[in-house]
Amino acid sequence: MDRIPAGLAMLAFAVVVIGLLGIGWRNRLRRQADVEPLPEVPAVLGAALAAAEGQYVASTTSGDWLDRIAVHNLGIRTSAELNVHPEGVLFERSGAGPVFIPAARLTGVRQDSGMAGKFVEKDGLLVLSWMLGARELDTGFRTRRAQDKTTLLMALQELISAAPQANADSGK
Repeated sequence: MDRIPAGLAMLAFAVVVIGLLGIGWRNRLRRQADVEPLPEVPAVLGAALAAAEGQYVASTTSGDWLDRIAVHNLGIRTSAELNVHPEGVLFERSGAGPVFIPAARLTGVRQDSGMAGKFVEKDGLLVLSWMLGARELDTGFRTRRAQDKTTLLMALQELISAAPQANADSGK
């Protein structure tokens, strides 16, 4: 009988914590209401230059690995497949919509050890920097197999270095 009040107190505490988390997420969505919509996935994409399965970690404000972008489900961690195409990068996320980053919007790629509550070994994450309107974002991806990371990194570096030339050639 002495355990019932303690159990009810713990249950009440858990409900309060979950409620506060929900309020915080809702407020973050409200603060980020000005974030532009995501680019549409092109109807036709060229053959994938590289692809890997893994985990979409989150998208954050560039340089602030704790400031998750909540709108457009960009802050939700989920299983995903990352495909690098000549037109850009496509994250096929399970449980959330796809995220397509046109090649011209990519500003960099690096390896890092963590972001937004996900910490791994040194250089265990691929972090893509890109522009969504006037905001620069960092998007993290953790490959399921370590050897895939090198292939993706090289393909992404080639895509980024080719993107400015492609824009100059097309008169953009």
